[in-house]
Amino acid sequence: MSNYDIGLLPANGNAVTRNDYTLTPGQPTDVFEFRINSTRNINVALTGITAGDDADLRLFRDINNNGILDATDRGVNNANAIGTSTRGGNADDSINLADRAAGTYFAEVSRYAPGSQGNVTYDIAVSSADPSNLLPREVELGNLSRDVTQTGQVGNNDTADIYHFSLGLFEGVNINLSGLSADADIRLIQDRNGNRIVEDSEVIRSSTNGGTLADSIRGINTSGDYYLEVYQYSGNTNYTLTFDHYNTTFPLT
Repeated sequence: MSNYDIGLLPANGNAVTRNDYTLTPGQPTDVFEFRINSTRNINVALTGITAGDDADLRLFRDINNNGILDATDRGVNNANAIGTSTRGGNADDSINLADRAAGTYFAEVSRYAPGSQGNVTYDIAVSSADPSNLLPREVELGNLSRDVTQTGQVGNNDTADIYHFSLGLFEGVNINLSGLSADADIRLIQDRNGNRIVEDSEVIRSSTNGGTLADSIRGINTSGDYYLEVYQYSGNTNYTLTFDHYNTTFPLT
């Protein structure tokens, strides 16, 4: 097991990234230690997993404050993990938690042997931003060519869901968030520099209606690559997210 110290996460929410790390059959686990010095959200994204391989992500707190991810922190069969993401294949993994106490945390990246052919290369990013400023492709919609409806949930144990899609020429979309029992919002992002981190200039539109009011982003008709983030504002809620596709009469690029 290899151990890396990320250090204290920036209080302004800026993401800390580590790229091109490798897991091998003989060294199948990496642990990234980081700290927060006040109650903060925690966001971790595992991206760039090599095609044909699989890696998983778990998050632990340093319960006994000894600076080591040990059996006390893990519990039996990792029962003390405060977040887990084990999506199959080389799909991105992510953990987004609200209001975590100050202290030391460990993000563990593990090679999933049955789903991996050899060495597994990956990127990892960690932040304390609220809402999350990381862009794992949690739901891949591909090129929108029809109406799409998705359901999900955001709350204290999963503060954000990220949907990735693209629009071609002569295509547009209206996006609606509804069915809320607590406050959640949406924002549309174009990751222009491809670093999988949200920057202020990359937020194209947002909708932040209060309470359980529905949110919508309408009239997106420029071809390109997009991320739609559904994120918790307060409480825990299920939601319905609709992408209403339409055709335009002329191409917008």
